[in-house]
Amino acid sequence: NIKPANMEELTEVITAAEFHPHHCNTFVYSSSKGTIRLCDMRTAALCDRHAKFFEEPEDPSNRSFFSEIISSISDVKFSHSGRYIMTRDYLTVKVWDLNMENRPIETYQVHDYLRSKLCSLYENDCIFDKFECVWNGSDRGGVIMTGSYNNFFRMFDRNTKRDVTLEASRENSKPRAILKPRKVCVGGKRRKDEISVDSLDFSKKILHTAWHPSENIIAVAATNNLYIFQDKVN
Repeated sequence: NIKPANMEELTEVITAAEFHPHHCNTFVYSSSKGTIRLCDMRTAALCDRHAKFFEEPEDPSNRSFFSEIISSISDVKFSHSGRYIMTRDYLTVKVWDLNMENRPIETYQVHDYLRSKLCSLYENDCIFDKFECVWNGSDRGGVIMTGSYNNFFRMFDRNTKRDVTLEASRENSKPRAILKPRKVCVGGKRRKDEISVDSLDFSKKILHTAWHPSENIIAVAATNNLYIFQDKVN
């Protein structure tokens, strides 16, 4: 409980928490200040002192009015082995090694093209959206997934470092239809298959995602629709 005696002094709230997949005494929780704390209940049942503290130092050159808001962590997930944790903030997904607290080992840009739109996203409250992130069924596959706007969702392959943007929409959700990768254009000339960042629909967003525990089947929730996609079946 990090609630201050005087609620006007409230500067930090807990945003997400998860238990270790194999050690019932260990759990992590994230905060609105972009930090992650790992606690061990063998030390004490009252976990007001953490065993490990994960935080990435901020680059002063990137400091802005929105820095604190976009650094708030909206989701935290242990990998299946329990060796890594994944966190989602407004613009990125980060993978942390439990043995390294000072910085993440991997950072993936989910929708960096929104960096120039933060002012309007603040005005329409989208900047406070809480996106989830998910690992694929096994650590060997090394793929992570998270949602974005315009009913887009992103997949990052940790081994090949490739990434793809896919869209969950009723127009292209015919049975056995193959999803085409989508690209967002930022300024300049727009190609035929690209969508301009200015025409993205921020009311359509994928906040919740899930991956089947053993097969390449995913579920994404887009507003009031649930889409289930499967890896290509021969």
